Amino acid sequence: MIQIHQGIDIVDITKFKKVASRNKQFVPEIFTQREQEYCLSRKDPYVHFAGRFAAKEACMKALGWGLSVTGSDHMLRDIEIDQQPSGQPLLFLNGWALKIGQKKRIYQHTVSISHSGHAAVAMVILLGTKDKKK
Repeated sequence: MIQIHQGIDIVDITKFKKVASRNKQFVPEIFTQREQEYCLSRKDPYVHFAGRFAAKEACMKALGWGLSVTGSDHMLRDIEIDQQPSGQPLLFLNGWALKIGQKKRIYQHTVSISHSGHAAVAMVILLGTKDKKK
């Protein structure tokens, strides 16, 4: 039986920029090197950081976790957002995020990111299988 897991998140870009500017370790603690390089290569990196942050939180929600769960903050780096040459975002699960995905038998996933004005929004859909009850 197919099981659908969905998560959505919205981030205030201005607030995100203030937090990241005040704490210089914020970006390296949350984003992989590849994510940092991509975002910093853009005209306004904070728009792209905020979109990827929203995608990471949306993914955590789809996995059944949230930032309020003790010890979950390290999982943000285990979720990586890359992109196709076309700009289409790609989702990669590593570490604990991958283990949770394997436990939920995730076999396909998709991510969408959008931003406008002062907000970035992302949605993640994970498809998994669930054993039928006997």
